[in-house]
Amino acid sequence: MITLVGSYGVGLTMRSARIPVAGETISDGSFSSSHGGKGSNQAVAAARLGSSVSILTAVGRDEFGDSALDLWRAEGIGVDAVVRTDSPTMVGVILVDGDGENRIVIAPGALDDLTRDHVSSFEPAIAASDLLVVSLEIPLEVAAAALETAHRHGVRTLLNPAPAQRIPAEVWPWIDVLTPNASEARTMLGLAPDATAADDELVDRLREVCEGVIVMTLGSAGALVDDGERRYRVDPVPPRAVVDTTGAGDTFTGALAHALDQGKELPAAVRLAAAAGAYAVGIAEVIPSIPHTEELDAFMNASVQAGAR
Repeated sequence: MITLVGSYGVGLTMRSARIPVAGETISDGSFSSSHGGKGSNQAVAAARLGSSVSILTAVGRDEFGDSALDLWRAEGIGVDAVVRTDSPTMVGVILVDGDGENRIVIAPGALDDLTRDHVSSFEPAIAASDLLVVSLEIPLEVAAAALETAHRHGVRTLLNPAPAQRIPAEVWPWIDVLTPNASEARTMLGLAPDATAADDELVDRLREVCEGVIVMTLGSAGALVDDGERRYRVDPVPPRAVVDTTGAGDTFTGALAHALDQGKELPAAVRLAAAAGAYAVGIAEVIPSIPHTEELDAFMNASVQAGAR
């Protein structure tokens, strides 16, 4: 069983040939809205692959919050710990121009209302779980409290450090599995986003502070894994096409959590997660792109057959 402490939000996207300048109105836009938030995406990914999942997050007493609860109930995700507040549900407003460049403003809203007390109320569920998954679109002190609670109860923890930020020194011993991408690793280490550092060097530096398993995702280059005893690369799984990379990292993390929850050995778990991420990039939008078990199995079988030719 997986417990998840993270975020939910709604993405409101407006596409136009160009972004208006200050004071200008243009009328050629196309609009879409979608479920989002790293925590919610990861919960859906793990649940669709067959894990039992419950989530602690916060949403507003608004239509977006109602929609979130409808989503989770439809996916079989436990919602008893979801906090409803008077603040609005998190929203990201995204402007995309004709070249695909975007400008994003996020209003955290209800997520800023999450506190350590909410984690304390969720403690029985954390203590009874096999794996806790945490991401960082929530207040850092809440994420830290969740990790500490799980650690105290001997529950394995997985931290997806996104959006990346520096991690307090006392938190590192509570992390059993860490899943940054290279950019997030640089931020966690206090390096500039464009700092030149080889993948192995980044993992070396993370190893100085993190005693847990490190799974650094490398996009189309697969993943670099360090389990404390050996280091190895997991090859990428070729996608059918690259349509939309949004949410692929969350799908990877949710699938990895599911595989670990099911007792898979680490190399096989990372391979399954890589396949889930590759599946996701071939379909537009996040929730429609997250695979169910039968879809992922068929995709992985087709990948194996294609590789054998």
